[in-house]
Amino acid sequence: MKNSPVASTRRYHHIGIPTTERRVGERLIANRATFVSGYETSAYGIEWMRFEPEALVPDLVRTVPHVAFEVDDLSAEIAGKEILIAPNSPSPGVTVAFIVENGAPVEFLQFSKK
Repeated sequence: MKNSPVASTRRYHHIGIPTTERRVGERLIANRATFVSGYETSAYGIEWMRFEPEALVPDLVRTVPHVAFEVDDLSAEIAGKEILIAPNSPSPGVTVAFIVENGAPVEFLQFSKK
């Protein structure tokens, strides 16, 4: 991993793998037209993602697996990067954003402190 002033705040969270097949236990992310499954039962954070045609998701995320990291400062992590999906909140207490790194999508998640 390249040295970076924020590298020490990155923690592996999951790998997201696009699929077009329905999977047992998948759940719909409200207002996203996206189904996810597997993360809760995977020892290694493997998450399957299935997108409805109307999902507002870039083709790169629909077709290429992504790695996701939990970060303490989302704004600092994405500063100066090629933004693929701008910061947004898919569920209460979490803000996510995607960048493009070496031609692949990378997701960052910041959880609100309670």
